[in-house]
Amino acid sequence: MTESVVTQPKIAAKNPNKKLKFIIGGVIIVLAIVYLGYGAIKNTGAYYIPLDELNQNPQAYMNKKIRVSGAILQESEDWDAPNLLLKFKMSDATGESILVSFHGSRPSNFDEATEAIVEGNIQPDGTFKADTLLLKCPSRYEEAPDANQYQSLDSQ
Repeated sequence: MTESVVTQPKIAAKNPNKKLKFIIGGVIIVLAIVYLGYGAIKNTGAYYIPLDELNQNPQAYMNKKIRVSGAILQESEDWDAPNLLLKFKMSDATGESILVSFHGSRPSNFDEATEAIVEGNIQPDGTFKADTLLLKCPSRYEEAPDANQYQSLDSQ
């Protein structure tokens, strides 16, 4: 007779490095998320500076991304369409003003806007070079017509 030999399958020993690999992988992922989050906040964050404070000491904000808001002086607008360069002056309630230079398309509602919020940095010549231009348009905040006004017209 033939003898049959039954062999048991070999059971792999537990790998003690398996937990360590997961821990190291998890730490790397967490560090990558923290690094990317910090970089995004650092690159998109801008300090709000009042216009009068900026004009008092522009050198203090020379290499920083800042945000400034003020009233648009419409008569100061200079639009260079071929070069997509918009220059205008902004002023605040105290009468302080600054020249703003924005490279990009001119907003279609620029004529109607009364105030602007710009983000960018101050140049050595004192001009504010804006990367972002946001407009506040008063016509968007007008009150809706009174419903009673239309009812009185219908009853006539």
